[in-house]
Amino acid sequence: MSKTVGVLAVQGDVREHLVALRESGAEAVSVRRPEELERVDGLVLPGGESTTMIRLLRTFDLLAPLRERIADGLPAYGSCAGMILLAEQVLDGQPDQETVGGLDVTVRRNAFGRQVDSFETDLELTGVAGGPVHAVFIRAPWVEASGPEVEVLATVPSGPAAGRVVAVRQGHLLATSFHPEVTGDHRVHAAFVDSLAG
Repeated sequence: MSKTVGVLAVQGDVREHLVALRESGAEAVSVRRPEELERVDGLVLPGGESTTMIRLLRTFDLLAPLRERIADGLPAYGSCAGMILLAEQVLDGQPDQETVGGLDVTVRRNAFGRQVDSFETDLELTGVAGGPVHAVFIRAPWVEASGPEVEVLATVPSGPAAGRVVAVRQGHLLATSFHPEVTGDHRVHAAFVDSLAG
């Protein structure tokens, strides 16, 4: 029986994640209300603008229920801004920037630079079979520091940001700095969906 995976649909590239999840065998649904959040087996927090997303989560009365469900063990995958939302600490954010939390990492917003500094590279990604993953970075964060329970899954292989951490997992939480939903390669989503089967 397929698992129901929600995509947080307050802002960002929601449609692309829904497509990737469906093609990975999940029943994918948009989540905008607390009652929709209650019905999912896993959740994707998409890219977008993290401060706007937090504000909208509060507007939709979703911030507190989301924090609660993630603290209770809801599997979640955050890409780009979603990584920022899951992080416990944010550098270069707004002075009063809040997060959903749950992932024991410190991330740096817009770490690679502005929109014009967006780039693509191939990454070796632990837990994803079939060779390197083509990663698209758009105003992306990186992980500046992580706690002892956090597993590093990928780092930038070369260039000015070589060695920077761009994919992590901690228990039921997965996060990437990059946007796998825009490449047509759904192996990251498939790995997340497969992790829900246990």
